[in-house]
Amino acid sequence: MAQQQITAKKQQELQLQYTTYKNNLQQLAQKIGDVEQETEEHKLVLETLDPLPLDRKCFRMVNGVLVERTVKDVIPALKTNSDGLKKVLDELLKQYKKQQDDMEKWKKKNNIQVVQQ
Repeated sequence: MAQQQITAKKQQELQLQYTTYKNNLQQLAQKIGDVEQETEEHKLVLETLDPLPLDRKCFRMVNGVLVERTVKDVIPALKTNSDGLKKVLDELLKQYKKQQDDMEKWKKKNNIQVVQQ
């Protein structure tokens, strides 16, 4: 009887750990998707602004406020933001891969076989 309780408790702990791993991976995947989408938006805006004259006015959203700028002012800021987003994306992808590898090692260590995903 005592052995069954230990086994049941161990099984619950393993299920909880598995759920935690899956949730962490899902959250990272969501963040990666968000950053990829924002990177694409920056790329699209830069491609749109590129052929325009530098003194042409344009509008940019800053902290929820629409401000008037010139193309010459906006392009460097967009490039900086885009580069920053790419670095964040690379870091998130590394974290995702590491988390995935950790989960696989954990599954092998604990002899976990997923019945339903």
